[in-house]
Amino acid sequence: MSPDLLLGRTVRLVPLSTEHAEALFPSASDPEVWRWIPRPRPESVAQTRALLSRLIADPARRSFAVLRLSDDTVIGTTSLYDLDLDEGRTEAGTTWFDRSCWGGPYNTESKLLLFGHAFEELGLVRLALRTDHLNVRSQHALSALGLVREGTLRSHMRRGDGTRRDSVYYSVLAEEWPALRERLRARVEAKAGSPEVN
Repeated sequence: MSPDLLLGRTVRLVPLSTEHAEALFPSASDPEVWRWIPRPRPESVAQTRALLSRLIADPARRSFAVLRLSDDTVIGTTSLYDLDLDEGRTEAGTTWFDRSCWGGPYNTESKLLLFGHAFEELGLVRLALRTDHLNVRSQHALSALGLVREGTLRSHMRRGDGTRRDSVYYSVLAEEWPALRERLRARVEAKAGSPEVN
């Protein structure tokens, strides 16, 4: 995989490496960033490195570090996981960004690049995302993009604090991707024009 395979206007996605641990630790250790991630929050660079190592070792996962093009800083990470090429499906997630990047074009463009990789390069027919039923902001964002809310898996998984969460599932199919791609492009264009990116 070429390091610049997933190249956008404001970010590029490169294969995740344990070498990204130090850059990702500040955001991974931020309780607000980690709030909805159902994994124990790393408390050191070593724990972050161990987490990245587990992600990278999963054969059904493709994980990426997100680098901001303006300064080549690692600002986050995102993945395709439960990847089944035979069935043509995957889920997108294990995504987090440094809080200073929230509200900018970076997460939106990362989704544009990741989804494009799934549908246009891997030839998948279905991509799903799931979120905690308490994460209303994420649910509104996914619905606003036009993803289809499929339903809720009750008591689906354990949160980092040990409580149980319901998972709300959304999906997009290959035939729906062109319309979603245009919505994502429009959002990136609108956000990339903001002063924080220039």
